[in-house]
Amino acid sequence: MTLFVLYESASGYGLFSADGIDEIGQNTEAVRSSVDDLNRFGKVVKLAAFSPFESALDALNQCNAVSEGQMTDELRNFLELTLPKVKEGKKPKFSLGVAEPKLGSHIFEETKIPCQSNEFILELIRGVRLHFDRFIENLKPGDLEKAQLGLGHSYSRAKVKFNVNRVDNMVIQAIFLLDTLDKDVNSFSMRVREWYSWHFPELVKIVNDNYLYAKLAKYVEDKSQLSEEHLSALTDIVGDEDKAKEIIEAAKASMGQDLSPIDLINVKQFAQRVMDLAEYRKKLYDYLVAKMNDIAPNLAALIGEVVGARLISHAGSLTNLAKCPSSTLQILGAEKALFRALKTRGNTPKYGLIFHSSFIGRASARNKGRMARYLANKCSIASRLDCFLETSTTAFGEKLREQVEERLDFYDKGVAPRKNIDVMKSAIDTVDGKEDEPMTTANGDSHEEPKSEKKKKKKEKRKQDDDEDQEMPDANGADVEDGTAKKKKKKKSKDESLEDVQPATDGKKKKKKSRTEDAD
Repeated sequence: MTLFVLYESASGYGLFSADGIDEIGQNTEAVRSSVDDLNRFGKVVKLAAFSPFESALDALNQCNAVSEGQMTDELRNFLELTLPKVKEGKKPKFSLGVAEPKLGSHIFEETKIPCQSNEFILELIRGVRLHFDRFIENLKPGDLEKAQLGLGHSYSRAKVKFNVNRVDNMVIQAIFLLDTLDKDVNSFSMRVREWYSWHFPELVKIVNDNYLYAKLAKYVEDKSQLSEEHLSALTDIVGDEDKAKEIIEAAKASMGQDLSPIDLINVKQFAQRVMDLAEYRKKLYDYLVAKMNDIAPNLAALIGEVVGARLISHAGSLTNLAKCPSSTLQILGAEKALFRALKTRGNTPKYGLIFHSSFIGRASARNKGRMARYLANKCSIASRLDCFLETSTTAFGEKLREQVEERLDFYDKGVAPRKNIDVMKSAIDTVDGKEDEPMTTANGDSHEEPKSEKKKKKKEKRKQDDDEDQEMPDANGADVEDGTAKKKKKKKSKDESLEDVQPATDGKKKKKKSRTEDAD
């Protein structure tokens, strides 16, 4: 029985025949020893046919089909033309060796060509791959390597399904920059307060907000020029007329020293820089919220955008966070405390970055650890959903948030929460419902009328079917034993039996009356 080996290279399909298979006796070790030597291997395996790919796109399509275990039309034509034909009713005197068992089973189902895939076949294919450039004639050195490199890049690019909107690196950079901006804005605001307090010390006690203080320092400049005319402008800045009046009165009786015009200009410029940084911080926060809703909508809906971004940045990526078990996610960010506790044999930490969530703060001191464990469990589920779901949805995150709220009520009031399987079923139903919702038109009108028309048509069809069932006996001119006819017959027989029973009872009553009359 002859053996053919199918080899899928980057440049085309190759079919090899193993002539000396009986001498080897299908010994894998013997094949391994003969693979490295081309003289020995060339006596056993010879090229039977070769079919090159038409283009790089054709090579990619063929590679995708082979990886999925599917036989393409090109491969089928190649095998039917090159392999010996099998007569009907007779067993084939050859077999085909393939590397992928799924591909072999599909080839056998479609063409009835017997296929096999084992260690012996894999060793033969390894030898073919090693000496492939020697088998093919007119093949220039370096052509095969270029074809393999190009096909590898295109195949990987097609498999990865790269989505620009779901790049978690942007979230990591944004949360790092947000933390840095918070520190910088706070330190710069304190510097503005100290600097301007030499001129107007009373303003610190009146205005506590850093952004408002910088805005007022820029507007007021010289306190001696502040008068009742500036009341409306101060009210617009502060948002409170009483505070604006208090600022004007404090400026009149201020204990601060006078500053030169150059010093006031520097203070004004620095206050403007602090305001710009604060405004940029707000824009960056909005950008982070929008990005988190694109990348990890369920995690953002469950625990918040900032805490979710911190978890992703600490884990390194959303994929790494999805791989973490809930016990690791619970203490993520408290590694120093964990190893210190392990070293000193003390109590391990109960929470890390997850502590910044509002759920942990709302829980009582006794239940903070339990709440952290439960919340970490739900965060782990949400991160895996965000990482591996193809469609972006917040339905699961909202349902998981409801579960955490119910668990808080359970710890505080003893109200039993819902089961996890019921909550997940409702979340899946909501996702399916959103997908089935009618598309809105350009004017914003939804297609609700066609649905109602469909319902009306269904009702009319049901009525017509009922009428046809009732009219069937009359149309045939005979009693048709349908379900409706049987039911009518049963009803009629019951009514007749009841009518027969009623006269009998009437006769009994008459007899009783006659007996009573005779007795009288």
